[in-house]
Amino acid sequence: MAKSDAIEIDAGGRALRVSSGDRVIFPATAKTPEISKLQVVEYYLAVEDGILRALRERPTTLERWPKGVHEGIVLSTREKGGGDAFFQKRVPRGAPDYLETATIEFPSGRTADEICPTEIAVVGWAAQMGTITFHPWPVRRADVDHPDEMRIDLDPQPGTDFDDAVRVAAEARKLLQELGFRGFPKTSGGRGVHIYVRIEPRWTFTDVRHAVIAFGRELERRMPGEVTTKWWKEERGARVFVDYNQNARDRTIASAYSIRPRPGAPVSAPLTWDELPSVQPEDFTVATMPARFAEIGDRHAGIDDVHHSLQPLLDLYERDEAGDMPYPPDYPKMPGEPKRVQPSRARDDT
Repeated sequence: MAKSDAIEIDAGGRALRVSSGDRVIFPATAKTPEISKLQVVEYYLAVEDGILRALRERPTTLERWPKGVHEGIVLSTREKGGGDAFFQKRVPRGAPDYLETATIEFPSGRTADEICPTEIAVVGWAAQMGTITFHPWPVRRADVDHPDEMRIDLDPQPGTDFDDAVRVAAEARKLLQELGFRGFPKTSGGRGVHIYVRIEPRWTFTDVRHAVIAFGRELERRMPGEVTTKWWKEERGARVFVDYNQNARDRTIASAYSIRPRPGAPVSAPLTWDELPSVQPEDFTVATMPARFAEIGDRHAGIDDVHHSLQPLLDLYERDEAGDMPYPPDYPKMPGEPKRVQPSRARDDT
């Protein structure tokens, strides 16, 4: 295919135009084949049921790599233009007329219309536009201020790895069971593990964040020296960090089935709890996931069957005298938040 050529493929009954389909998005590695733009689009179409379950009716930020994922490229957090890769938080120009949107509000009070996938053609179009990773908000379009999903992000710090995150996830599963919650694990596509819990959409982002703080602190008590909720990196040590701030407004996690911009084109893979101890993140890639999906379907197919109450975790948070934790640096000062300064700098100031 010449670079100027474009082809049309079927995306859920719509004709999807893919230009420059032979452009290399992921160069070959010693263990993985080269992945083209067309293959990225075809990958998302192949996991249609799973990716739509993760994105449907959710405001979604696009992580776009239009020039491909190559060594040395640094992702910019700017919303548009000026770099090889960027986050798109507003609907791009030239979006198809079938693309639907949702209006979301940032912590600053500004608003934006984000894409809100309702069909696979929207996902395919975004991939054609260079989207590698989809970052959905934990809300549905009908109520963008009350999350229906609690996200537990187990992030291995330097000196720890995926196996450490898996060990912590096993204890997290026990805690979820004690709470009466059903959790759904997945690989992050890197070294981490994500656990999703559907919740009743009647609490605020602040409430959900507090619930995960309480959950993380309980894991710390159960696994001392192995788990941390410390926000400042200098305090975390070689432990698995429970990133509670991933539940703050405008913080998102790569969706299930999203491709991650790393060598080999790994994907965030939904798993059963029994699978988790026996896999590695590199087992799941653009090249391998379609066959797995065709054989077993979506491991998160039952995720919408039940929505839980946050009250048990909120009660635990209220009983904890430690109170709130710092927010990300770009947030305005939040009610009840402790002093937002890293400990070493605070000691120097003193």
